[in-house]
Amino acid sequence: MELLWIVPVAGLAAVAFAIFLAWDVLRRDKGTPSMQKVGGMIFAGAMAFLRRQYQTIGILALVTAIFMGVLLGLLAGDTDIAWRTGVAFLVGAFCSALSGFIGMYISVQSNMRTASASTRSLSEAVTVAIRGGGVSGFLIVALSLLGVYGIFLAYGGAVDPAKTPFMIVGFGFGASFVALFAQIGGGIYTKAADMGADLAGKVEAGIPEDDPRNAAVIADLVGDNVGDCAGRGADLFESTAAENIGAMILGVAIFLATNNPGWVFFPLIVRSFGVFATMIGIMAVRAGNNEDPMRALNRGFFVSILFAIVGLAIATTTLLHSWWYFGAGLVGIFTSVAFVFITQYYTEFKYRPVKEIANASRTGPATNIVAGVAVGFESTFSTAFVVSIALMLSYWMGTQASLPAAAASHAGLFGTAVATMGMLMTAAYVLAMDTFGPITDNAAGIVEMGGGGKELRKVMDTLDSVGNTTKALTKGYAMGSAALAAFLLFSAYMDEVARLTGKTFNTVNLAKPEVFVAGLLAVMLVFFFSSLCIRAVGRAATGIIDEVRRQFREIPGLREGKAEADYARCVDITTRAGLREMVVPGLVAVLMPPFVGITMRLLGLAAAEAVAGLLMVGTIAGIIMATFLNNSGGAWDNAKKAVELGLVNDPQTGKPVGKGSPTHAAAVVGDTVGDPFKDTAGPSLHVLVKLLATITLVLAPLFI
Repeated sequence: MELLWIVPVAGLAAVAFAIFLAWDVLRRDKGTPSMQKVGGMIFAGAMAFLRRQYQTIGILALVTAIFMGVLLGLLAGDTDIAWRTGVAFLVGAFCSALSGFIGMYISVQSNMRTASASTRSLSEAVTVAIRGGGVSGFLIVALSLLGVYGIFLAYGGAVDPAKTPFMIVGFGFGASFVALFAQIGGGIYTKAADMGADLAGKVEAGIPEDDPRNAAVIADLVGDNVGDCAGRGADLFESTAAENIGAMILGVAIFLATNNPGWVFFPLIVRSFGVFATMIGIMAVRAGNNEDPMRALNRGFFVSILFAIVGLAIATTTLLHSWWYFGAGLVGIFTSVAFVFITQYYTEFKYRPVKEIANASRTGPATNIVAGVAVGFESTFSTAFVVSIALMLSYWMGTQASLPAAAASHAGLFGTAVATMGMLMTAAYVLAMDTFGPITDNAAGIVEMGGGGKELRKVMDTLDSVGNTTKALTKGYAMGSAALAAFLLFSAYMDEVARLTGKTFNTVNLAKPEVFVAGLLAVMLVFFFSSLCIRAVGRAATGIIDEVRRQFREIPGLREGKAEADYARCVDITTRAGLREMVVPGLVAVLMPPFVGITMRLLGLAAAEAVAGLLMVGTIAGIIMATFLNNSGGAWDNAKKAVELGLVNDPQTGKPVGKGSPTHAAAVVGDTVGDPFKDTAGPSLHVLVKLLATITLVLAPLFI
């Protein structure tokens, strides 16, 4: 089998490269004793939360695996598929959890080193932060690649590549299951702490961000890791695993017509080339001391893109024997670039949307919020437009490839699969940029709490602002890949139903009442799920604000800086809130597809078609809603940063308005409104969209 050897080689190379990056980061200076003390508190809080969170998720996953296996065995009448799906689910869940843990652990080990590096040069700080993020990125991609490859071989993929992809969909569902709960729980934790710290500290007490007098500061810094690192690590692991399996399922139909197993193995092989491309990109990041750090990160991204194109050409021409599919892959790669620029446009201060929000802050919180909501709604146009072009163009390119008549109906669909794989080739680099954000945010907090001077804090504010943008970029990238993969996974579900029934299934009739109702329920699910996530953050943040107020009121000398705040109390409040509040929205998302499908089947209606409607409409609604939430939240965040950096002038005096001003207070209010949008509900919707696809794939036998 041509080029299949590159998959384990790339996976092991990614592990080795991550070990090298970890060694390079961990050998560096950890900073002053005060920096190390703050870093130690962040590490202890993050580990405590993650340990308790994964215990809860582990119990839920085990119960789900058993219930799913029993359900498939009884209703589908196939015990072999039942136990294999249950085992694959648990393996996928374990790998997803491990991915989240790796993302968080490396981040909290890198923050002190980045803070220390910032005292020497901006260039060194950028290098430490991106390499710290790279450890997470490459280990997570390696786990995804080796995990899918390993279970594919274990279930007989080398012997029967046509049947095996349908047997490993449980792996993708397990990954989605853990990613959803990890993202919700971590998102609730991080934004409850962030909102509480900002409103009780900056707005009410009038003290700087990350001021040691604020009892919620450590919880806020811990939250950056358990939400942005652990949650996003599990999210992107799930993305790459589920989308790989979906593309392999689509490849089966063409394999059966051509007897070329390259169609099934292509997703794994092309992503292996992406691993090597992103290694070169990470090593290319070198920021000059007077250079915008974002420019250095973009340079590394484009180096990764260049080498990914070379790998794509080799994979498509060797395995698929078609330059048309190379064109489809290019569409996916350029779509990822388009999402990077779209997200930068809507979340960086140098562009109109964020400037508009920052200037609106001069007239109060209401105008700030109105401007931010408008920016979020506006950004959905670009997302829908780019995704539409990418899908139509990659589908058309697929139809131009020369395939046997028996496979012609899948030629266009596989074009969209190749585009999705092209977009995922740079996943390791994008994840490194995402983890760069929390690392620099933590480093800024460590500098502030460790007694760094104003000049050093200014350097860290610059890095923190770039980190906000890189986190937003990753959300845009994740949403873009989910949008492309939506059609891929939807088509994989239809193929699975056709395989199980032995009948062609390529039409979903929205005029059928059951299909229309399922679509209506899908849109409701997106809004209801978002409401649960945002409300949970609000409840938890209220508890934090009350606690910070209590400590200012009851601890003598705290406001004057003569006593130390009880940080552990706020960490405990957010930990309990995150674990308690993640269960309901997670279960609502997991239970909706089987509820709709089994109910329709019991009523004697077209259950499989109704579930297809749920999947299709829910995906569309989720993509648009997540785009709105992510971009409005990111724009609000950087509008606040712009005010803090003195980039907004008073229209009457012409002088910069800065921290402590009414404009700053308004910008902080906008930022806190955007916090649960961009870091809780929005990222959780990425996972929800893919969870709908994986759970319908796994449970398809129940809807027949």
